[in-house]
Amino acid sequence: MIQDFKRRLIVSIVLTVPVLILSHHVQQFFGFSLRFPGSEVLLFLLASVVYLYGGYPFFVGFRDELRRRQPGMMTLVAVAITVAYLYSSAVVFGLSGMDFFWELVTLIDIMLLGHLIEMRSTMGASRALEELARILPSQAHLVKDGEIQEVDVSDLKPEDRVLVKPGEKIPIDGQVLEGATDVNQSMLTGESRPVIKKVGEEVMGGSINGSGSITVAVKKTGKDTYLSQVIELVKHAQESRSRTQNLANRAAFVLTVVALTVGGLTFAAWLFYGKEFAFAIERAVTVMVTACPHALGLAIPLVVAVSTSLAAKSGLLVRDRQAFESARDIKAVVFDKTGTLTEGRFAVTDILALEEKDRDRILAQASSLEGRAEHPIARALIEIAEERGLPVYDVKHFHLIPGEGIEGLIEGRHLKIVSPNYLRQHGIARDAKLEGLMHQGKTVVVLLEDDRPLGALALADIVRKESLEAVNALKSMGIRCMMLTGDNRYVAEAVSKELGLDEFFADVLPGEKAETIRKIQKEFSVVMVGDGVNDAPALAQADVGIAIGAGTQVAIQTADIVLVRNNPGDVVNIIKLSRKTYSKMLQNLFWATGYNVIAIPLAAGVLYSWGILLSPAAGALLMSLSTVIVAANAKTLKYQSALAND
Repeated sequence: MIQDFKRRLIVSIVLTVPVLILSHHVQQFFGFSLRFPGSEVLLFLLASVVYLYGGYPFFVGFRDELRRRQPGMMTLVAVAITVAYLYSSAVVFGLSGMDFFWELVTLIDIMLLGHLIEMRSTMGASRALEELARILPSQAHLVKDGEIQEVDVSDLKPEDRVLVKPGEKIPIDGQVLEGATDVNQSMLTGESRPVIKKVGEEVMGGSINGSGSITVAVKKTGKDTYLSQVIELVKHAQESRSRTQNLANRAAFVLTVVALTVGGLTFAAWLFYGKEFAFAIERAVTVMVTACPHALGLAIPLVVAVSTSLAAKSGLLVRDRQAFESARDIKAVVFDKTGTLTEGRFAVTDILALEEKDRDRILAQASSLEGRAEHPIARALIEIAEERGLPVYDVKHFHLIPGEGIEGLIEGRHLKIVSPNYLRQHGIARDAKLEGLMHQGKTVVVLLEDDRPLGALALADIVRKESLEAVNALKSMGIRCMMLTGDNRYVAEAVSKELGLDEFFADVLPGEKAETIRKIQKEFSVVMVGDGVNDAPALAQADVGIAIGAGTQVAIQTADIVLVRNNPGDVVNIIKLSRKTYSKMLQNLFWATGYNVIAIPLAAGVLYSWGILLSPAAGALLMSLSTVIVAANAKTLKYQSALAND
């Protein structure tokens, strides 16, 4: 398309030179005369080529607009150049008056040039898909039968083994089989720091391998890869309609009707006031060209292209544009707890020394007893004991106490790990500090020796450090922060106090979450942020549903926006980007329509008595400049967001 416009522009400019030389107006202005037999016919033929060849894209656009019953920019341009061409041709073949072929050809030149500049600006703003597609390498090192083969990435199949050398791009989504390395995922998820990847962990195609060499088992190919899904989401978001775009389309239609009407009235008015026919035609043509709603048609799509690509590069995947635009007006954000505000894993928060005073010894004995268990509490105790380098005791006669805990012998001592309920059921006194930990909503286990409490360990689902920052940022923006969880009131209250939430809803069953959101919506417009299957109905019910990227596929498919980085702070970024995007849309709409308030009266000739008169070419130049300004303003969204993140 660009090459076609470029060819038509070059041919038109080349033919414009002799048209200018042969035009009577130009000769009169520069004080020379070049008339010879047939010069007017030659002028007509040259101008006809420019009109037909250079004006062809506008005629095609005019036809398409009529088919859609949506007259717009192409209609105005086609009508304007056709009126100018037919009148000038009639003058050549006998009609009394003065042709303005030179204005016709320069008008077409400027319109083609404006379109060319606008298309390049549009491509620059919409190049996100190409940039994303280029992230993947084309070749991979396939490991087969102990040998390394260079193959095309498109030829890889699931479970193939691929070698990724230091500094290379990872060619496909997969799982690390051998080696360890640090991976730069910033181009995909927006994470600023490299992520450590070890055996068993997943890597994404397009991320950059760091200092280590790894062997990766291919898990996803083609459209199933993360990058392909991102490209599809960006494409869908850029093509989807926005409420503001619908407004712009209606405004463009109205502007076209106004331009045609004002053009006709301008023509009639100048004839009524006694001006010659050629002058009246020129004014009408100038009005129609100046009022072309091209900038108005681009005002919103260009901002959409920039904002969606910018969001994708920051790990914010927009699936529904209207929901994204609605985020700017959100008054309340409701978070799921487990896996969203918290990490979804237990960690030891307190070690309470009772009869045994050595906290490390309490932890070492408890983790040794739990060494054979697989539940989350056991994993948390073992993990912190390993981090502290504590000894692992040999456990003999290990035995499960159904519904109560575990027991075994360590160094000849009969030890048990039980819940606080065990103490109550067996009449063992519970320490006040132990009661305090339980009222904080923490999970508490007690280490006993022959039913004597030696110590206790409190565990909790760790609140993400980003959650507090996100809540504080949202509250500073005047947005209420709430939590929705199936956990008991004690647990919910503890997390709520730690984060400073405005409100929380505890003991909410999965089937009740959507109803809770409906109740909140009676007072506020709501964003729901979640990650699990049980969050899907609430995500769908909310005004804007946001899924944490590590969540289940059901939650992601139900949500309007996906946060790749699993960072609640990105909810803040989504709302800020939504507000900036909307602001840019309004700025573009204001410019695209506002300049007509001044330009159309000038084109009609209201300042003619002051010696100010726009030519059709000048009107086209103004229209083209407005289009370029709208494109440039859309692009500044990228730089404003970059500055905001610094």
